[in-house]
Amino acid sequence: MMRRLAAGVAAAAVGASVLAGAAAPAMADPGYDSGQTRLDLDVNPEPAWRGKPLTIEGKLSVQCDEDYINGFVAVLHDNRCKEGSWHRLGWKRIVILFKPSYSGRWEYVDTLKTGRDGYFHTRVEARSSGTWRAVFEGSRHLEASDDTDWVKVYGRHHRR
Repeated sequence: MMRRLAAGVAAAAVGASVLAGAAAPAMADPGYDSGQTRLDLDVNPEPAWRGKPLTIEGKLSVQCDEDYINGFVAVLHDNRCKEGSWHRLGWKRIVILFKPSYSGRWEYVDTLKTGRDGYFHTRVEARSSGTWRAVFEGSRHLEASDDTDWVKVYGRHHRR
């Protein structure tokens, strides 16, 4: 019974948005606004030694409002979502880029997915000083966001 009721409500909502879109194509989508996202990035250790591992980690969040979108689920008037707070987004794709200090070009490093808790992490070898960048390209109902972290890398440590 509850499944049929939920399916009927979903079908009515889709039908209403299709009708609204067909009736007024010049108007903005009457659905949800795009959720404002925030991507936090941290690369450690700082400074680092060339050839040693760097840990790249971060978190993707969406700002809570009265309503927000998480993947395929719309959460309407959720009591856990206090206005102005941030909800972590799971299962979203994050692209990791690197721009060496001596270059003006971003180099692709890896593509990661956030865990169910919105966190992501990987390890890479330190090559040279430069800027690391994490990019969430956005998705339907979610704005794109990015963050950077500059890391100084020293040459190999030589013993005397």
